[in-house]
Amino acid sequence: MTMPNSADDQEKLLAEAINAARKQAFQMNHFLDKDRMQDALKCATFMLSELRTSMLSPKSYYELYMVITDELCHLESWFAVYLGKKNNREPDLYELVQYTNTIVPRLYLLITVGIVYIKKDSSLKRSILKDLVEMCSGVQHPLRGLFLRNYLLQCTRNILPDTLVAKNEHEGNVYDAIDFVLTNFAEMNKLWVRMQHQGHSSEKTRREKEREELKILVGTNLVRLSQLESVSLEIYQRLILPGILEQVVSCRDAIAQEYLMECIIQVFPDEFHLQTLDPFLKSCAQLEVGVNVKNIIICLIDRLATYNQRSGKTSGTHIESIIPPEVQLFDVFSAQVANVVQTRTDMPLEDTISLQVALLSLAQKVYPERVDYVDKVLGTTTQILERLNMHYISHMLSVNQELSRLLRICIDFYNNVLTIIQLNNFCPLLDKFDHTSRKTLALYLVMNILEYETLIPTADEADAVLNLITPLIKDDEELANRNDVEIGDLEEFAEEQGIVARFVHLMKSEEPDMQYKILQIARKHLGAGGCQRIKHVLPPLIFSAYQLAYRYKSIADQDENWDKKCQKIIQYCHSTISPLAKAELPELALRLYLQGALVIGVIGHSNHETVAYEFMTQAFSLYEDEISDSKAQLAAITLIMSTFEQMTCFSEENAEPLRTNCALAASKLLKKPDQCRGVVACAALFWSAKQNGKEMRDEKKTLDCLKKGARIASQCLDTGVQVQLYVELLNHYLFYFERGNSLITVAMLNQLIGKISEELPNLEPSEETKQIELHYNNTLAHIKSRTESNDLGLDVSFAGITIN
Repeated sequence: MTMPNSADDQEKLLAEAINAARKQAFQMNHFLDKDRMQDALKCATFMLSELRTSMLSPKSYYELYMVITDELCHLESWFAVYLGKKNNREPDLYELVQYTNTIVPRLYLLITVGIVYIKKDSSLKRSILKDLVEMCSGVQHPLRGLFLRNYLLQCTRNILPDTLVAKNEHEGNVYDAIDFVLTNFAEMNKLWVRMQHQGHSSEKTRREKEREELKILVGTNLVRLSQLESVSLEIYQRLILPGILEQVVSCRDAIAQEYLMECIIQVFPDEFHLQTLDPFLKSCAQLEVGVNVKNIIICLIDRLATYNQRSGKTSGTHIESIIPPEVQLFDVFSAQVANVVQTRTDMPLEDTISLQVALLSLAQKVYPERVDYVDKVLGTTTQILERLNMHYISHMLSVNQELSRLLRICIDFYNNVLTIIQLNNFCPLLDKFDHTSRKTLALYLVMNILEYETLIPTADEADAVLNLITPLIKDDEELANRNDVEIGDLEEFAEEQGIVARFVHLMKSEEPDMQYKILQIARKHLGAGGCQRIKHVLPPLIFSAYQLAYRYKSIADQDENWDKKCQKIIQYCHSTISPLAKAELPELALRLYLQGALVIGVIGHSNHETVAYEFMTQAFSLYEDEISDSKAQLAAITLIMSTFEQMTCFSEENAEPLRTNCALAASKLLKKPDQCRGVVACAALFWSAKQNGKEMRDEKKTLDCLKKGARIASQCLDTGVQVQLYVELLNHYLFYFERGNSLITVAMLNQLIGKISEELPNLEPSEETKQIELHYNNTLAHIKSRTESNDLGLDVSFAGITIN
């Protein structure tokens, strides 16, 4: 008869069954109160007969089972009182209930009575337990049989013999308890598996769901075994585990195998698992195709790793392993995982890699000092991929995620790239990925280096790390001819290269000579990145070289060759800047040349004037040949002049042409305002620039620059721009006036102030006009404060300057 599937039908059937059971229970309790045992047993039989139904789903059957077994507790209590009466000549209850017509009620009553007999007389324990577990075989209907045996297991949970040696052989010992539970377990598992094969194939999914709901009934047997206090490791190894595994493997049911293997892991102590790894893992290789062996093994690995971390002692940054030395945990797992992978050819590659991830985790958590174990896992993973001819793991493949996790776990565990490069198999495995994945992992590694500020102190280590992050610093071969980046990726690309630039500063050695070797290695790698990359990564390399030159200067009294080494570093910088100039990055190259000139001037090694002059002329060449935008030209020539102003190493022979070129370049700027500002800036070259170690203070040439600037300003047709330039000129005049340029007179200042005061009111109101007025008023306020001050500390007087 087909079981009704609808929820309404099930509710109706369940309600009817529960009502019928409760009516019989009420009658049973009524007769028990009157000591009418025969009538009470008849009612109990009718009540238990409701459990013979085949119409209820497992969930509904369970609810009915709970109602009925609760009522059986009352019957058990009455039986206990009945048997406790002295001089009782009533028929033997254990025999009496066996006359019940139907088997399901008969066995429930037999179990109930049997438990009472055992509690009253422990000498009956061994025989009754054996009898009950065998008698239950009479019910072979899967659902009824499972709940019947579950009732047996629940009723006996507190009375199973749990001693190695019993006072009386009839009481039994722990071996009898083990035999009892294992027998019950085997029969329950068979019943549970049989459920899968009942009914039409179209109902397979429903049956699997129902079996999932009932699995705990079978697993309870294993819980009972684990609760036996007299069970030693030897007993577990010899009897319990082999008995369970035999049943698990022989049942040939994927659902049962997967659940029971995980159940074994969860219910038995970690110490037992440590000593029985081989048989357990060998059984994993014998499981059915549908079993997710990966989850089982990973579950066991995680359990043992957690046990070690939970119970181990902390030593430094790691936890000391408490795994007994004789238990070669990693070796056993490694060998058995390899066996599983080889045996189970149906296992998806993702699952195989997941097992390697679990092995890696085990090695790191239990044996944190054994880098060779981690390396072995990486090597094994590489071999697995090679056996499958997988030499190119696309980022589109699902296995890519697990493989990436494998490498990231290494990075996250050690948090030290110097340990990563000790892993001989890290790079070969990384090479299996496509360029996109390798770049992602390289970025992950560099971010880790930055987070933990890991210094790379030798050239060999720098070379190894740069090899690892090659995808970040160089395009893939198939993209080698591509000199641009997709527009949508520009921002992300710039961010990545900025991260690499930060990393450059961590390639740092305490030994200057080693630092120079590191810089050479770094340029070899970073210089091959193409135009888009070198503008990000070469500047930090150049600045690191400049810093190294300063270091050599600071130890000049300890290293007699410091001068030659500085020259080599400057040559290195010069040849590193050149590619930037050739890569159409003239403004960047110009700034680096000027910075180099300043460094050379400070260091003052032999031939430094000539080299500094070369750097300055290179900057001039870039300005003249490569920079055409007017704003960029003004910024560049201003920077060149500012740099030259700070230089102290030039003789007049070299200084004069540089000053002349600056003045000439400023006067040739395309726009008049730029010309004006450039020419006025040249005044500093004749005033504060050094000549024989002292400021030049050439009053005439300084004033000539200012006057020329004023003439250019007067040629501007835009009145607003003209007034703005006059305000700026006034400030320059005041600057040199305060510093003692005697050729600048109060009359010149008043003339300029008068010109501004005349033109300023005529300007159209605007934001720019407000800024000009603010600038001018601040300048007049400065003049006023100087005029009113009695303690100027200056050799000039502001008296006579008109500010109204």
